[in-house]
Amino acid sequence: MSILVTGSAGFIGFHLTKRLLNEGFEVIGLDNLNSYYDVNLKNERLKELKKFSKDLPNKFQFFKEDITNKIFLDDLFKKFNFKKVVNLAAQAGVRYSLENPSSYISSNIVGFANILESCKKYNIEHLIYASSSSVYGGNKEMPFSENQNVDYPISLYAASKKSNELMAHTYSHLYQIPTTGLRFFTVYGPWGRPDMALFLFTKSIINNTPIKVFNNGEMTRDFTYIDDIIESLFRVINKIPTPDIDSDNRTELLSKAPYRIFNIGNSNPIQLMEFISEIENTLGIKAKKELLEMQPGDVANTFADTSALEKWINFKPNTSVKDGITEFIKWYKIFFHY
Repeated sequence: MSILVTGSAGFIGFHLTKRLLNEGFEVIGLDNLNSYYDVNLKNERLKELKKFSKDLPNKFQFFKEDITNKIFLDDLFKKFNFKKVVNLAAQAGVRYSLENPSSYISSNIVGFANILESCKKYNIEHLIYASSSSVYGGNKEMPFSENQNVDYPISLYAASKKSNELMAHTYSHLYQIPTTGLRFFTVYGPWGRPDMALFLFTKSIINNTPIKVFNNGEMTRDFTYIDDIIESLFRVINKIPTPDIDSDNRTELLSKAPYRIFNIGNSNPIQLMEFISEIENTLGIKAKKELLEMQPGDVANTFADTSALEKWINFKPNTSVKDGITEFIKWYKIFFHY
């Protein structure tokens, strides 16, 4: 069976595609390879994935294209007759949404609408898509639960992800398209994004330059290791949402749609300063810290209630931050020749 993975040259998309290929699936990868961060890293990920096609040419097929190209998407869906689609293509980053808001509207709203239309037209069995923990905004109630109100995002990135959830529900309700949205909580690990904390901190500490620590370090994050994310994603792909008629926490309208929203996190938040200490200990280098105020659009704490997803897929993330950081730094040193 062919599966479409959009954003396949991205951090999560790369790891998911690799897992699917190892499991025997044929994967069609789609990515626009934009310059939000170093394109060389994306190309190196693609090189790893293309190794799977050395003996089987159709095992992994990649297309450099944007999901905003509706005509291309339509042709792609028609050609490959996908049964399942994983949409991880999006403009990422809370802070960047303050600088370049139009890219979020284009990719995260227009592009996602195109994905939904193609799923409707070609009778997709299951659409899985990336949402984000950022939809919880300034919510103070911990842990974050899928049943909490998320009507008050505090960044355009968060608003775009909340919009994805609303759009997906509409298509699930009107056209009975099974959709599952996953609210990712601070994903980290080998091949990670250069704009994320672990990558930035590791690079600065190794190069003996100060790390920027926002809100004076008074933050907690539910850091989730990439392998746990991929195991969860793989299990979700092999499920099909049905109308949630048994849940006491869904409205009558929601219960009529094959629609799911899940938190996907480690459910074990740690202090940012503790996270930095683990990096220092692993590297054997003390960090120089530049303490700064909270950045606009950011939140002080995240903490995922993952009980609903754990019940659905019978899996709970369990990688410790110490082990996850060790694996990342091992990769980082090899990749950058330290």
